[in-house]
Amino acid sequence: MDTDEEPGPWSLVVPLKPLALAKSRLAGVFGATERRRLALAFAQDTVVAALACREVRDVVVVTDDRVAAPALAALGARIVPDRPAAGLNAALAYGAEVVRAGRSRAPVATLNADLPALRPAELARVLEAAGGFPRAFLADAADIGTTLLAAAPGIELRPAFGGASRLRHLSSGAVEIRLPGVASVRRDVDTGEDLRAALELGVGPRTAERCRAGRPTGRVAG
Repeated sequence: MDTDEEPGPWSLVVPLKPLALAKSRLAGVFGATERRRLALAFAQDTVVAALACREVRDVVVVTDDRVAAPALAALGARIVPDRPAAGLNAALAYGAEVVRAGRSRAPVATLNADLPALRPAELARVLEAAGGFPRAFLADAADIGTTLLAAAPGIELRPAFGGASRLRHLSSGAVEIRLPGVASVRRDVDTGEDLRAALELGVGPRTAERCRAGRPTGRVAG
């Protein structure tokens, strides 16, 4: 049953894989324990920034991780159990279904969990632009992947994340958002070079703390 008669602000669906499996491409820089801590810090800073965005009503995190779930719930996120066997895109579609089970006319967007430099005002600009189209997306900093995919009320999300998802989302009919000054929404972190770029933008407090406390096994690229 709907809780609102009219479409409201955006609901964001944030996927988070088990921390033990996260950020494997940082293996040359950080050990396994620190990678888990960094992945959680990235997600925490992402959720805090998203919830501070004026265009965001709520954040739903799709995860089964027993450490991350309570930590992110404590920040104000709603936790939805993942469907591990079904894969990332099925998990995102399921998260959107959960949102619309309570608010069928909700505009829904997915957001990567590894955006530690995310700025609420920049996210607001992207969501405002996305609101002009049935489906829209924002490419990552490399113009290969996707960091945000949005669907207007009544429109299926149809996520196609993974690898070269920018081209898949374009092929699916989603409109690519091209805005200057939204680098923090595009700066996901998979590698040491990505992390260096995020640090230059200015990361959230939890990521900054982990980078100070961590003991790299290698050097952050740059």
